[in-house]
Amino acid sequence: MRGGSAALGARLPPGAFTKVKAAFEIVEQGHGVVTVRPIYLDYNASTPIDPAVAAAMRPFLDGRYGNPSSGHWASIEAKAALESARGQVAALLSCENDEIVFTSGGSEANNLALNGVFFALRDKGDHIITTAIEHPAIIEPCRFLERLGARVTYLPVDGAGRIDPADLRRAITPRTILVSIMHANNEVGTVEPIAECAHLAHERGVLFHTDAAQSVGKISTDVPALGVDLLSIAGHKVYAAKGVGALYVRRGVRLEPLIHGAGHEAGRRAGTESALLAVALGTACERARDLAPMDRVGTLRDHFWQELQKSFGNRIALNGHPTHRLPNTLNVSFVGCIGSDILAQLNDVAASTGSACHAGRIELSPVLQAMGIAPEVGMGAIRFSLGRGTTRDEIDAVVERLAEVFAKPS
Repeated sequence: MRGGSAALGARLPPGAFTKVKAAFEIVEQGHGVVTVRPIYLDYNASTPIDPAVAAAMRPFLDGRYGNPSSGHWASIEAKAALESARGQVAALLSCENDEIVFTSGGSEANNLALNGVFFALRDKGDHIITTAIEHPAIIEPCRFLERLGARVTYLPVDGAGRIDPADLRRAITPRTILVSIMHANNEVGTVEPIAECAHLAHERGVLFHTDAAQSVGKISTDVPALGVDLLSIAGHKVYAAKGVGALYVRRGVRLEPLIHGAGHEAGRRAGTESALLAVALGTACERARDLAPMDRVGTLRDHFWQELQKSFGNRIALNGHPTHRLPNTLNVSFVGCIGSDILAQLNDVAASTGSACHAGRIELSPVLQAMGIAPEVGMGAIRFSLGRGTTRDEIDAVVERLAEVFAKPS
């Protein structure tokens, strides 16, 4: 990253951060030297395709090419697969099959929810409520709608990234038509009080949407329990293929389509359906119904945090809620450091940092900024997100590599 340390140094007191040199960990093998196997800890960014998902997709790569909407012999298998997949997604959410709309991903699902409600209910109101820590797939549609006359309230969060339902109660007006609050934050993993917030919205006759891209397959996303009217899913976050997602739309909710054309998806999303991608999402959702693997992942996440505390003590801080958070997500700050600089030294470890370098200037993650995290802490943030394939040996190796990087002379 160009100018990272220098840029931060201009904004923080001298000596407020630690410079780290490049450290490429190697292991000796006989008389040669080889690099250590790469470690993937960025499952919140994307997941690998589950082998069962790949196997389910294979017949639609090799054949079964018919258009599901054609109505002749070549479409029969594709149509049956499409509706079977819809049922698998519905089963995960405990909803009806006809309440599932297939989309191209989580971003389209979010846009369909926000834009769809706004254009369908403009005669009722123009006010939308969301939070300051939403994914850009929510923030940017809201900004777009503001240009069209919508009024948007961005609720604050506390230092752990959690909203206060009382703020939502106060924000609702007679012109409010939609509340959209993410189920779990993609950066820090904090889980929001969705059921309570949805209840508050419904008391005032307001629809409620949640972006569940990060929570599906990690915690329960049972829509009757959550009480939501709309819920977004992203396939590539749940071990399906990229390019597919879904929006749960409770029966009776009116949406204006984003994509106009033929009457696909019960008139809610035009375009020839992809049985290939629907099968991928359906199979992934079927697998996601079993949350037992997340117990193991949660144990690994806790082990990771404990080992980091042993190694770094008060030089490291936890970002996000200590208990109300996803079992796979560990966002930590190396105090006084630049997270992206540290990641650059861990060249064989895939993880993410919320800070960004623009024109030689380090910018704090908007999520951490909304949480009120101090710059000298937030700039050192790294998000490690674990998955089904993560092992204890990998976690221990990452802790060891981090310790070696910091042990290097400045």
